[in-house]
Amino acid sequence: MAIRIIVKDPDPVLREPAKEVTKFNSNLQKLLKDMAETMYDADGVGLAAPQIGISKRVIVVDIGDEESGLIEMVNPVIVEQEGEQLGPEGCLSIPNLNGDVRRADRIVVNGQSADGTPFSVEATGFLARAFQHEVDHLNGILFTDLAESVYDISERQRKGGE
Repeated sequence: MAIRIIVKDPDPVLREPAKEVTKFNSNLQKLLKDMAETMYDADGVGLAAPQIGISKRVIVVDIGDEESGLIEMVNPVIVEQEGEQLGPEGCLSIPNLNGDVRRADRIVVNGQSADGTPFSVEATGFLARAFQHEVDHLNGILFTDLAESVYDISERQRKGGE
């Protein structure tokens, strides 16, 4: 396992639709392990392969609750959405910025495991938000494209610390 470098906006890979995964092999398993390790090292709750410069439809999500734990998903597709939530988001590829983004409150995501086995996740609240954020990355969309407001958190931290 290895911690990968997280690419930052405006790297072009963040704006490209990622390619579907067709080979389920040891390289994919290593990628998923590296992505999880990179996400944890950066104190993130999700990471998409384009964020480490790899244009593949692969995500990892772990919002830190005991119920869901680490979820690795290949070729994720959101197949159901309902309700609405508005809340803050940040991104490892856009340091020091947060924004308020409107998302579905409940979703169902279909995808595949590291060995190609199909599975689904039903998610609500923060987990639903994390999945939507990471799937957006696979489509070349950043949270700043959707945010109703964007703010510099480094500014807020400095002012709050005075």
